[in-house]
Amino acid sequence: MPGPGAALIRKWRAWRRLPASVRALFLPTWCLLGCARLATLLVPFRRLAPYLGKHLGNTTFTPLLGPQQAVRAARIGQVVELAARYAPWRALCHEQAIVARVWLGGYKIPYALYYGVGKEPDGTLRAHAWVSAGPVCVTGGDSWGDYTVVATFVGPG
Repeated sequence: MPGPGAALIRKWRAWRRLPASVRALFLPTWCLLGCARLATLLVPFRRLAPYLGKHLGNTTFTPLLGPQQAVRAARIGQVVELAARYAPWRALCHEQAIVARVWLGGYKIPYALYYGVGKEPDGTLRAHAWVSAGPVCVTGGDSWGDYTVVATFVGPG
């Protein structure tokens, strides 16, 4: 049975295989996830909402992207998911959507941040947040079939 050193070596090799752009954004993204968690806990949503983008109501919107923007949006999604996996605090869909919005807005990539609700088989409601940029599901996966959109926020472009 391999010891703890083997696991560290395996993780190091996996880290080295990641694209340099993902490795470079990991630590800032991890810190942003912590800030997003604090904002979720301390700031009422009505105060946070203006920073998420322009509110379009409960409509759906798909921004158009260039090829380079699509690649960068996919990388942002990859690094947000990776950083959330290693966060010692809750970094679920809402926090990930906030951080993806920060990065996409910073790179001036058009995005749409959605909040949706769905029903469990037992009738209880569940909420979800996801971000898309053109054809790229940045965070939250392809959630269109499982959730009804209740709010949409769009970014530059």
